[in-house]
Amino acid sequence: MNIVLIATAFVFGFVAKQFGLPPLIGFLAAGFVLNLFGVEATPALHQLSETGIILLLFSIGLKVKIKRLLAPQIWGTASLHMFTIVVLFGAFIHGLSLTGLSFFSKLSLSSSLIIAFALSFSSTVFAVKILEEKGEMSSKHGSLAIGILIIQDMFAVIFITISSGKIPSPLALGLVGLFFLRKPLMAILDKSGHGELLVLLSCLLPIAGAGLFESVGLKPDLGALILGMLLAGYTKTDELAKAMFGFKDMFLVGFFLTIGMADLPTLDMVWAALLLVALVPVKAILFFWLLTRFSLRARTSLRTAMNLTNYSEFGLIISALGVTQGWFGSEWLVILAVALSISMMIASPAINLTNQLYCRWNSFLRRFETQTRLPGDDLVDIGTATVAVYGMGRIGTGAYDTLKQHYGRQVIGIDFDEERVASHIKQGRRVIHADASDDDFWQRGMTAPQQINLGLLAMSHGANLAAAKKISAFHRVGTLAAIAQYEDEIDPLKREGVDLVLDIYAEAGAGFSNHVCQLIAKKV
Repeated sequence: MNIVLIATAFVFGFVAKQFGLPPLIGFLAAGFVLNLFGVEATPALHQLSETGIILLLFSIGLKVKIKRLLAPQIWGTASLHMFTIVVLFGAFIHGLSLTGLSFFSKLSLSSSLIIAFALSFSSTVFAVKILEEKGEMSSKHGSLAIGILIIQDMFAVIFITISSGKIPSPLALGLVGLFFLRKPLMAILDKSGHGELLVLLSCLLPIAGAGLFESVGLKPDLGALILGMLLAGYTKTDELAKAMFGFKDMFLVGFFLTIGMADLPTLDMVWAALLLVALVPVKAILFFWLLTRFSLRARTSLRTAMNLTNYSEFGLIISALGVTQGWFGSEWLVILAVALSISMMIASPAINLTNQLYCRWNSFLRRFETQTRLPGDDLVDIGTATVAVYGMGRIGTGAYDTLKQHYGRQVIGIDFDEERVASHIKQGRRVIHADASDDDFWQRGMTAPQQINLGLLAMSHGANLAAAKKISAFHRVGTLAAIAQYEDEIDPLKREGVDLVLDIYAEAGAGFSNHVCQLIAKKV
């Protein structure tokens, strides 16, 4: 990636961030502008893009448990949604073909259904980036969205494998032996330390997995995903994921640039793309309705649906296959690329408005809820607790243990990561599974106003800020404290009513010095 591409991507990403949009929206716009000036994507840029997707799928695999994919609300929602969208969108597109409308007139019924199939996918790259930026990868709606996306990706891999006519090598059966590599890989992880070797390993494993699957005639992306899932749940996988974080984000810049640089659309192509974008709300409505049928709360269903309300990069892969197979013309690859880009640009600000939409329409949305709730999505009761720690990561756990020495059973921990909550409960801590940024939690999950005398926000900055807004709106906490990682995070938290904001690095240094002084005093 040369200096022009890097500079353009940075400028547009920077501008997007100033307007409260994810930088990836700016990267997409940068691709279109570069295309407008005749800049073409180089083979090196395409290679960076492919590597970014491989690293992304590997990082997703690290967070996935097979038993989660087998949950009916995940595979059921993904399957029913895809089938319904193919039928509805296919009928709509074929109807347009009968009108003689430009680009649509040459489509047969089978071609219309294949385009509808391409549109049925939601973007894994987009959803993961949004969830990571908001610190919601482990939340209920985040886990549901990722699970549904993985099922969709598997459908795409199966379709591409069958349609391309490539039969996997008989050696592919030997891939079941990867299961026996789990323990050796864990040992290598442990012995790689915490420095540059771990960084190299975080890049080597997904690329090796992709190469292995490609060598036996399978989709390389699937290899990266499977290898990540093989290591999921191990104690060092979080550190491994963090080691590759910067590389993954850098390579994914190439992916978003290549989408915009695919081709220069004509005005007619843009109009055709806008017709397809007009169908995006149907995806959201259907996701919401299906998720509520599986006994999920309206809020969880809405937040999950909003993260899936866009078109996908896998749709471009399928449309490229359609062009290669002669199912429709090459102009459709450009139309779908434009539709994908516009859907992402609309989806990003729409996701930021999810909480406002729910607050405004919650009475109507709750009508779609079933009588029963799934475990982990029901409303919670904190009992008689008067001190609460929101976010039970390492910092939150340390705060909880210290507070428990002073307040005993009056302390409660709250976290939206189900596995983390289960781990704390096994260790004897009083922790419940809930989302502190959830309106329902503050409206109906608390027993009485001002019950919590002291609250500590120990989550990511975005989550802390969202929770502080809820606490301020519902007046549910007496004294509120929060942690901050950077100096520019302090004032926004104080503006939302946080009484005390602590810089985690400064406090760590102060705590370290105090312990050393106490040790010296004891020796003297």
